[in-house]
Amino acid sequence: MSESQVLYEVSEGIATVTLNRPERLNAWTGTMGAELRVAMEKAEADPEVRAIILTGAGRGFCAGADMDALQGIGAAGGTQTPRAFTPFDPGSKPDFHHPQAWFPTVGKPIIGAVNGPCAGMGMALVLFCDLRFCTDDTVFVTAFSRRGLIAEHGISWMLSRLTGHSRALDLLLSSRRVTGPEAYRIGLADRLVAPDQLMAEARAYCRELVEKVSPRSMRVMKKQLWEDLLRGLGEALKEADREMVESLKGADFKEGVAHFVEKRAPRFTGA
Repeated sequence: MSESQVLYEVSEGIATVTLNRPERLNAWTGTMGAELRVAMEKAEADPEVRAIILTGAGRGFCAGADMDALQGIGAAGGTQTPRAFTPFDPGSKPDFHHPQAWFPTVGKPIIGAVNGPCAGMGMALVLFCDLRFCTDDTVFVTAFSRRGLIAEHGISWMLSRLTGHSRALDLLLSSRRVTGPEAYRIGLADRLVAPDQLMAEARAYCRELVEKVSPRSMRVMKKQLWEDLLRGLGEALKEADREMVESLKGADFKEGVAHFVEKRAPRFTGA
């Protein structure tokens, strides 16, 4: 039996999902994509999991699409059979019903712990994570222009929202290497930590979410923020008013007030 291309582990309410082709810098394959979907489904279905860390095995995060697969597509004249895709959350906005843009519909926060090289398809994965932690050893590369390709997988939509229009153009047109410190400076990454502290810092952040934050609040606010990218202020305000009415009915709201008044640790259930 071949080794799994995605590893899954749960500890202290945190699911760690690890891309696992270290000998190929975790280069992306269809099998990896399918196993990643299964891992996220497990995390979503597990009530004990309240946060997810996505990282790569070995010395890299994801070097992009597997070059053997790309050569095969080129040899076939650029044709490939599209894979059938079932939306992660069929009730979410259709914009997120796409094989590379479904992370926003996972109801739990996804933290990308970006160790080492992150290129091409790897960039798409981390851009659709909710937060990105990186190190001095992290290197981001869009790569597409140097392969005769275009900004695929929704990268053109997401990158400009993180870095701004002209910086996104710079990174896409040049396909230049962006180190961790620059990524943090331009808004591509949310945390810059020492290489040997990457997973510890990501886990420490997630433990704060596990121990102190309402799972229901996180789920709803994540949905609000991603879907607000697709709607105007008036619609966003209307949706927020509706969700506030629902939250005031919830058990987590009652617990949020109770633990504050009683000066104790919260016991949120996600209800």
